[in-house]
Amino acid sequence: MAEFKRDAAREAAAIARGTITKEEIERRGGINASGYYGDTYDPNTSLSDEEYAAAIAGKTGLDVGKSVNAALAAKALKNKPTRSGTGATLVGAGATPSGATIVGDEMQEEKRLKGQSAYDLLFEQFDANGLGALVEPLKQFIQQGLSSSELTLRLRDTDAYKKRFAANAQRMAKGLRALSEAEYIGKEDAYQDIMRRYGLPESYYTRGEMGRQEGFEKIIANDISDIELEDRIATAQKRVLNANPEVTQALKQFYPDITNGDILAYTLDPKNAIENIKRKVTAAEIGGAQLGAGLGATLAGAEALANAGVTGQRYQQAAATIAEDTMRGGQLASIYKQDPYTQQTAEANILNIPGSAAAKKQTEKLKSLEEAAFSGRAGAGAIARDRAGVL
Repeated sequence: MAEFKRDAAREAAAIARGTITKEEIERRGGINASGYYGDTYDPNTSLSDEEYAAAIAGKTGLDVGKSVNAALAAKALKNKPTRSGTGATLVGAGATPSGATIVGDEMQEEKRLKGQSAYDLLFEQFDANGLGALVEPLKQFIQQGLSSSELTLRLRDTDAYKKRFAANAQRMAKGLRALSEAEYIGKEDAYQDIMRRYGLPESYYTRGEMGRQEGFEKIIANDISDIELEDRIATAQKRVLNANPEVTQALKQFYPDITNGDILAYTLDPKNAIENIKRKVTAAEIGGAQLGAGLGATLAGAEALANAGVTGQRYQQAAATIAEDTMRGGQLASIYKQDPYTQQTAEANILNIPGSAAAKKQTEKLKSLEEAAFSGRAGAGAIARDRAGVL
């Protein structure tokens, strides 16, 4: 008969996941390579290290569980006890279709063994993700001989399971499908990896009981992909937090509600759509460039430029020219009694956005008036007509 052999690596992994303490493992007699605790290991029905290794050899994905389940069923059948004085199976009430009979307690034992096999398979699958503790309360159903699928349904109806995978209920309320345990944990791992790479504080992805990461529940519930999450963080860090101070100043000036929480938290909140976030950041970048060049910065003006396709970088490159054009155009308009030449006129003229044709016409007119005044080519009558606004 195979002996129970503790596996130090398996025990260390379980402790590291936080699902069980070292003291609890000792109390239960340790864990072997196939995931059994000493108090759950039965040499007649549980797989030994060697049997487990043979069952999973060359298997991947779902085939691992199927192979382990088949090995457990085969072992249970091989070691099915007989209960008669001669070693033959007892005969009792209840004829089978083949004409053989089986006593009620042996049927019960077979049912128990099937339940144990289903439980062991379910435990193995969940324990691989550090969630074996969720399955342990289902031991009471082994005597009922529940199948693996039935045990899974029971598990998903427990309070502990609902708490660990809380975002699934929110997803279903929104008309989204519930994620499998592997998909759910995979999303958590992907989110955590992104946040670590961007240097976010651990408070954003800290793990609680059963490895639960409450900070991710809103993100999972709203079906935010890891790609979108990274886009949000990059937008906040690269384009705001690490940008010129004028960008943050403009952002808070344009959108006072953002000051109620930090900018990063605002971008991570799923209720704020990524396109809305990017639009606000672009407007803030334009406003920052305006402030940096000594120009006026208003929410309406910055958003109008953003809606016209102007980016913060493009405005930054043109800011000095716009500032110079605004000042010189304003002077000439005042000298020659023309319509005011505003910052918006200069922006339209330099950036070639909607309205640029009228702006360019006004600019050319002022240049012509200035040239005429200094060249002497225009007579007093022409200047008078120009001052009256006649082309």
